[in-house]
Amino acid sequence: MSLRYTFGGDEFLFVEISEAMSLESFFKGMAITRRLAAANLDGIIEICPANASYQIRFNPDIISAETLLATLQGFETELANAPMRMDTRLIEIPVFYNDPWTNETGARFRERHQDPTSTDLAYAARINGYAGIDEFIAAHSGSPWFVSMVGFVAGLPFMFQMVEQERQIEVPKYLRPRTDTPKHTVGHGGCFACIYSVRGAGGYQMFGVTPAPIFNPAQEQGYLKDSMVLFRPGDIVRFKPISRAEYDTALDAVAAGTFNLNIRPVSFDLAQFLHNPSAYNRQLLGDAA
Repeated sequence: MSLRYTFGGDEFLFVEISEAMSLESFFKGMAITRRLAAANLDGIIEICPANASYQIRFNPDIISAETLLATLQGFETELANAPMRMDTRLIEIPVFYNDPWTNETGARFRERHQDPTSTDLAYAARINGYAGIDEFIAAHSGSPWFVSMVGFVAGLPFMFQMVEQERQIEVPKYLRPRTDTPKHTVGHGGCFACIYSVRGAGGYQMFGVTPAPIFNPAQEQGYLKDSMVLFRPGDIVRFKPISRAEYDTALDAVAAGTFNLNIRPVSFDLAQFLHNPSAYNRQLLGDAA
């Protein structure tokens, strides 16, 4: 895996790890960017890891482009054979699947969809080979997801399903984007899941909604007290199906300021996961039960 370094103007260095997303590429990017952050070098303004790449913004008056490039290439060599382990967080996200709001939104924009006679959930279940919506929801919520990057709009996480590639859920985006998507919609496009942090335009298929605020500049939830953005690259997410009654109760708790999420620290070992993803996931999620 040979990394490609490209400068963007005087202040940016973009590093492409691979042309396709994979957990190996993601881990390599995370390892190098975490190593850079730990080095605490003067002149580094922003470190932005992504799915299979990362970008650094720097001040060329403090650290030269040549010095930064040499530093990153040194980290690449240093970490080439290092064990791919990560201390991170397991976050349980409640989801009201097949909810009335995303279904109503999908109906309003049906002429922009591949299957105007279906719903997003029914379409996704059918093209991924599931017998129906319930079986699809069980697959969607039955495995963990890696947060591979956060962005596009503030607080929006992109998540990569932690299963064998042939089992990954894949759906195309809408043929033409919607001009509306409910806030906190759990969506999916390509192989990536997401949660819309705010209401707005979108093109991902819509599967449900979560009552959990994931971006709040006022930081009113206890789990957002350290950052207005919940997710970080490297977080592991588990979706938990909830009923309409549980969703309404959670919304009341959000309004009262008493809502909380189940978040706990975990360690993740990529080699052990790749050896047997299903067994590793059972252990990972079972530990959280």
